[in-house]
Parts: sequence; structure tokens; C-alpha cells
Amino acid sequence: MKVTSAELTISCARVDQFPKGPFPEIALSGRSNVGKSSFINKLLGRKGLARTSQQPGKTQTLNYYWINDRFHFVDVPGYGYAKVSKTERAAWGKVMEAYFQEREQLRAVVQLIDARHKPTQDDVMMYDWLKHHELPVIVIGTKIDKLPKGKWKQQEKVIREELQLEEEDQIIVFSSETGHNKEKAWSAIRSALNV
Repeated sequence: MKVTSAELTISCARVDQFPKGPFPEIALSGRSNVGKSSFINKLLGRKGLARTSQQPGKTQTLNYYWINDRFHFVDVPGYGYAKVSKTERAAWGKVMEAYFQEREQLRAVVQLIDARHKPTQDDVMMYDWLKHHELPVIVIGTKIDKLPKGKWKQQEKVIREELQLEEEDQIIVFSSETGHNKEKAWSAIRSALNV
């Protein structure tokens, strides 16, 4: 996929801020600190477009990236990070729920999971929740370069089994450092977008 243009256009904290228009969207979801920003930057070939933070749980809005004047990536707040108040979490929860349940432009969700470890309980709950709402999911195992190559297949199997991955959902191990499987990730995203 040749990315000719990519820009952050809007950060939404409320449902009424979601962009109008028919353009398809791919949501990016994952635990705080899983490497979502690095994944976005690597895929788009832009170094600092999505800000990487030393402070997990920093993204508290849905960040819309407008790509090639054709579709959006939507970076949603990371889950599983406790350093926010219950009230804040409940407020985000409502916005997220509305987004995932009602957003007609949403074509698929890229769920990022740290490939070095077994999926967390939050990862499993998120996957189950997305499947309950009949959303296509592309699972990306991040930080694969931190593992010896001989363990990659094994980790893929662990993630597949822990999530009880449905047959139509893909799992792709990925490295933001080396770009390993960048084309494979784009191929899955393009087929979800029909572009």
C-alpha cells in the first residue's frame, strides 16, 4: 500500500464529534503500551505522526487519521490501564461502546496484542466483546522482534488458542522496528476496506 498522504484530523471525546461522511474506517485497539502508535507510524511510513508516550493510558480520545483521502484509521484509547478514575473510565466506555456498536463506517478492528506474552484477560475480553458485536478483527502480535525467530510460530499459536480466534479472523506477527509483515498487515486492512 502506497501511503501518499496521512494526517491526524480530529480527536474525539464525544460521539457528536465523530466525522460525518461515508468514508470507511479501521479502528486500532489494544492494551495501553502495546505499541499502537509505533504500529500506526510504521504502517503509514511517518515517524512522529502518532505520538508514542512514556505514560501508558495517555490516549483518552478517538484519534482520526485521514489516509490517502480515502479512509480513516481510528486510534481508540488503550484498555487495561488502571491509572484513571472510575468516572473517567465509565465516560470513555460509553463513547467506545457507541463507536463500536453504531458506527456504520467501521469495517474492521485491528486488535494489537504484545506477542511476547500470553494475551491478558483484557485482551480476551476485548476480542470476545468485538466478536459479540459481529465485528471483523485482525489480530496483530506486536514486538515480535524482541523474541527469537524460532519462537514466533509458537507465540502465534498461544495467541490463537488463548483468544479462541475465529476462523475468519487473521493473526499477523509484526515488528515496528524492522517492518516485518508490514505488507501482510496492509493486505488484511485493504481487504477489509475493499480498496
